[in-house]
Amino acid sequence: MLRWYVYDEPSGAFTTSARRCGDASAGRYRIEVTPLPTDADEQRSQLVRRLAARDADIDLVGMDVIWVPEFAAAGWILPWGDEDARSAETGRLASALETARYRDRLWAIPLTSNTQLLWYRTDRVDHPPATWDEMIRMAEVLGDSGTIQAQGQRYEGLTVFFTSLLASAGGRVLRPGDTTVALDRAPTERALGVLKRLATSPASDPTLSTSREDQGRLAFESGGSSFMVNYTYVWPSARENAPQVARHMGWARWPSVVAGTPSRVTIGGIDVGVGAYTRHPDLAFEAALCLASSESQRLAASMGGLPPTDSALYDDPEIRRVFPFADVLRETLRDAVQRARTPLYADISLAVTRTLHPLAALDTVADVGRLQDAVDRALHSKGLR
Repeated sequence: MLRWYVYDEPSGAFTTSARRCGDASAGRYRIEVTPLPTDADEQRSQLVRRLAARDADIDLVGMDVIWVPEFAAAGWILPWGDEDARSAETGRLASALETARYRDRLWAIPLTSNTQLLWYRTDRVDHPPATWDEMIRMAEVLGDSGTIQAQGQRYEGLTVFFTSLLASAGGRVLRPGDTTVALDRAPTERALGVLKRLATSPASDPTLSTSREDQGRLAFESGGSSFMVNYTYVWPSARENAPQVARHMGWARWPSVVAGTPSRVTIGGIDVGVGAYTRHPDLAFEAALCLASSESQRLAASMGGLPPTDSALYDDPEIRRVFPFADVLRETLRDAVQRARTPLYADISLAVTRTLHPLAALDTVADVGRLQDAVDRALHSKGLR
C-alpha cells in the first residue's frame, strides 16, 4: 500500500487516478489517497510536521509548486534518478517542469498546472484590453458595470498578482540563483503603479482590500463586473451558476503592463514528489509517473477542470471541450513566470504582502525601497519590521 497525501480534490479525479494506477500495476501496489485540508497553508503545515518527524507513512506527496524548494532543501522528498527524470520530463511544458526543479535536479513530477487569464463581458466591450491602463480606462467609461475583479487581500494571491505585474514589467523579485534581492526600481515602480492606479480607480471593487479569487468569481457572476483576472475554474462555475453571464463571457491573455510586450503570469499547480522516508521508494517513483501520466492529467482536466502539464494535451478534443480557451491557456503557460524558487518562499511572500497591503495606500516610489528591505530581511531570516 502506497499512501498519497494530497489536497482533497472534490471531483474525485485524484482518487480515480489512484485506483487506475493501482489496477495497472498488476497487484504490485495500491494507492490510498489521504486527503489534506482545503486551505493551502494548513496542507503545508500538516505535511511539514509529519515529514519533519520522518513519517514513513507518506509515500507520495502532492505539493503546491511553491513548496518544492523548501521540501527538497529540507530532505523531505527524494530526487529523481536520471531514467525516471527523463520519463517525467517528456512532453511537459517547460514552465511546469521548472516548478519541479531545484538546484538543477528534478524533485517531483508536474501533475496539474494553473495560471490566470483575463475574463471580460463581450456584451459590454468589443475587444479585450491589451494593457492594464487600457482596461482601467475602459472600466471607468462603463461606470458602475465596469468594475474590475482582482486579488487585493493580504495573502498569497496578492503576491501572485504583484509577481505577475512585476514580470510583465520586465522585473523579478530575486536575481538568478534566488539568493539575492532584485526588485530593480524601474519595473518595480511600474508594477506598483498599476496596483495603485487600480486600487484608487472608481473601477476598483470597493472590497478589493479583502478580495480573493472566490470573491471575485462571485462578484463577476452577479453581473456587476466587466473584467476579472482569475483562474480557469471560473468558466465552469459561471456556466453552472450564472449561465446568463457565461453567455457573454470572453477570455484573453492577461493584459500587458508595457504596451507591445506580452504579459507574463505566475504559474501554479500540483507536483507529485516521493516522500524521503517511504519504505517503498522504487514503487513510489513508478506510481508517481502513473499519477502524473497523460491519462491521469486527462482525468484531472475532464473531471476537475485542472489544466494539464503535457503540452500535447491542449490539442486533445476532450481537453478543448473542457477548455475552449486552450490555445490562450497554453500560450500563457509557455510564457509563465515562476515565483521565487527558494526554501524561504513563505517568508518572502509574507514580506511582500505586508509591504503592499492595502494597495490604495501604496507609495510607488518610497515603497520600492521598503519592499527591497523587507524581502532582503526575509532572505536572511531577520523577520518583519
